[in-house]
Amino acid sequence: MGTKNNNNLFFTCSLIEYIGRKAKRRRSEVADFLGKDRIERIYAYADVFHCEPIEKTATELAEEVQMTAGNFDNVKDCRYHVPDYWDIGEVYERLIEDAYDDAEIVKGIWEVYHSWIDAHISDYNTDFYYQPRDYIAECYRKGEIL
Repeated sequence: MGTKNNNNLFFTCSLIEYIGRKAKRRRSEVADFLGKDRIERIYAYADVFHCEPIEKTATELAEEVQMTAGNFDNVKDCRYHVPDYWDIGEVYERLIEDAYDDAEIVKGIWEVYHSWIDAHISDYNTDFYYQPRDYIAECYRKGEIL
């Protein structure tokens, strides 16, 4: 569906993942704090944001939206190898690319992070997040793990 290897989408999803880990927030909560307009701005200007270290961008955004710390720590809860935030960002990027047209990318970001699949991608104690992209997209479309 969407453009493959959408770098702006990759950065946006990786940034949401990074912020979620630092703030110990579910990724849907990160999206809620940021809001649709800010997510759209991050997506549109990802090439500019990407010039700064992700830590700096994440900290500035978290302060801007007054994000408080949560207690969702999927990194601490992981009994195995913890995937890198770039790796998880890529899982979300591919899913959104595969499930939404280019004109719907920001809508796709919002909907994927607020859907049932977010909890499964964020569970690093399963092998779901490193399944093939077409399988993950098909599960998302069907509304269940196949």
